[in-house]
Amino acid sequence: MERHQEAIRKAERAVEQARIEVEKDVWRLRYHLAPRAGWMNDPNGFCFYRGEYHLFYQHHPYSAQWDDMHWGHAKSADLGNWEHLPIALAPSEAYDRDGCFSGSAFEKDGRLYLMYTGHTWTGPDRDVDLAQVQCLAASEDGVRFEKLPGNPVIAKAPDGDIHPNHFRDPKVWQEGEWYYCVLGNKTKDNIGQMLLFRSKDLTAWEFVGVSATDDKDGAFMWECPDLFRLGDRDVLVVSPQGMKPEGDRFHNLHQSGYMIGRLDRDTGAFEHEPFEMLDYGFDFYAPQTTTDAQGRRVLIAWMAMWENEMPEQRRGWAGAMTLPRELRLEDGRIVSRPLPELAALRGAKTAYEGIAFDGALSLPGVEGDSYELELELDVAQAETAGIRLRTSASGDEETVLSWNRAEGKLTLDRSRSGQGPGGVRKAPMALDEGRLRLRLFVDRSSVEAFVGDGDKVMTARIYPDPNSTGVRLFSDGPATLVRLSHWPMQGMKEPVRS
Repeated sequence: MERHQEAIRKAERAVEQARIEVEKDVWRLRYHLAPRAGWMNDPNGFCFYRGEYHLFYQHHPYSAQWDDMHWGHAKSADLGNWEHLPIALAPSEAYDRDGCFSGSAFEKDGRLYLMYTGHTWTGPDRDVDLAQVQCLAASEDGVRFEKLPGNPVIAKAPDGDIHPNHFRDPKVWQEGEWYYCVLGNKTKDNIGQMLLFRSKDLTAWEFVGVSATDDKDGAFMWECPDLFRLGDRDVLVVSPQGMKPEGDRFHNLHQSGYMIGRLDRDTGAFEHEPFEMLDYGFDFYAPQTTTDAQGRRVLIAWMAMWENEMPEQRRGWAGAMTLPRELRLEDGRIVSRPLPELAALRGAKTAYEGIAFDGALSLPGVEGDSYELELELDVAQAETAGIRLRTSASGDEETVLSWNRAEGKLTLDRSRSGQGPGGVRKAPMALDEGRLRLRLFVDRSSVEAFVGDGDKVMTARIYPDPNSTGVRLFSDGPATLVRLSHWPMQGMKEPVRS
């Protein structure tokens, strides 16, 4: 498939030409994975292969706009430092000429396989005039991928109340002699649903059935399904498009979350509990998980949102990935925690404890544009309390996390965060013995806030002035800083490839 390799070489040249200017951008993330240049969206093919983590992603190498999708590629030994590898997939064949859309990766007989959606436009109406098929590519070394000659391996959607055009994002796993695959879809009346397929050889796939759907949530399409076992339950992580807001939930254009249930491998039916959010912030979509050598279920998501303003596009790049999070099932719900490996990126620690205050509190050495911060406040006597991040000397810029006693909620407010979109998001939060506990990861143009012990997470892209580096605690009423630890975070150390 020399045509495919030439398409990859052409794309690599475009990225390399743009990369040098992109690296100078003041919003360029230090310790999150982002494209070398060009556009990035959904994580694809997240896997653990030959002792390393591999992450692929939707990528347009020729501009910072969404267009004909390629698969970018990076790998990591520790989930903290990522090495960019050559682009893995590029549109090159009749069945994927307009894009290699999302999919997954898995190992078979020592080879690394990618299963992806081949996409073509068939007319001017991009809601209707499209064809999507499922394809395979394979690699002997985990770097250079060849598309299989028998593609597509699933050439059309099944018959029935299954939309024939919107049929994408295969996620594959193996159980015993079977490989299973879930796919995102919708009914002909535009109700989101998931399909289950199975195969014994990866090339001949049989349709098992419609696994799950929901005509009550308002979603017109389910994207990027990921079904896996966690503890003694089956968990479906999925991204429904079009859900309507419900109280403080579902205020992004599209959502991502999970359902806990049980999959019948014979009929395909997935009986499940209600849909729950994985992240209460602004910028979290298309999460994908893998299992590593320690047996942990690790998740990474796209740290952006469709149709939001992305100021970095003017600087030649767009999109980034969240930090990797471990998922655990505790008391019938999913909790998300940052991986302990991230501690290797920490610089010198600054710590405080036992400081009483009422009003504002700034602490020497607690500032910056890229850091991790652990915070515990005793707010048993306060009405509101929280922390202001990336504050300017004038007070004009700030990103605010605030807890409110009357509401019983944590609010993330980026209305004055700088350039880009503003807005407010809220998450229900019950204090633990009057304590507000936060673990924050701030990185030039992003904030990830882990609440309590991973009970909630709130993620946002922000675009402050580079000089807005202040941090201030605040409380309306007596409060005590029980403890605070601050670490500047080092940039990723990417190996130099010859």
